[in-house]
Amino acid sequence: MLPEWEQGVPAVLAVAGPHAIPVSTALRAGDARVVLALGRRRETLARLRGDPAVALCVLAAGVAFTAYGRARVVREELDGAPQVVAVAIDVERVQDHLDGSRTELLDAARWRWTEAAAADDERRIVAELRELAAAG
Repeated sequence: MLPEWEQGVPAVLAVAGPHAIPVSTALRAGDARVVLALGRRRETLARLRGDPAVALCVLAAGVAFTAYGRARVVREELDGAPQVVAVAIDVERVQDHLDGSRTELLDAARWRWTEAAAADDERRIVAELRELAAAG
């Protein structure tokens, strides 16, 4: 079962290669599903289309886990941001890195957009991803 985490927490998506990138749009979409957006020109997207096995590592206040599963494109173009696709990860296993640990995460990595247009894009992307998450 996926833990809860704060929206906007950066996560690391690892695909075949290995090939890992930071993502800022990962949203919990149920106990065993995550949705996120990827740029349509990203090498990561091409790799997951070829091999859908992925791992998503989230490090946030109070949580540290890796969700392993299979990714699939659920929307080829977002209405609010045609330059990105929506991806769903069907989670098969969650590794809780804090289970039995003597450490705790106090906070997530802090970041911000350096361009106002990018922040606006993110708001539209997250709103559309929330709709996808709610639809199941």
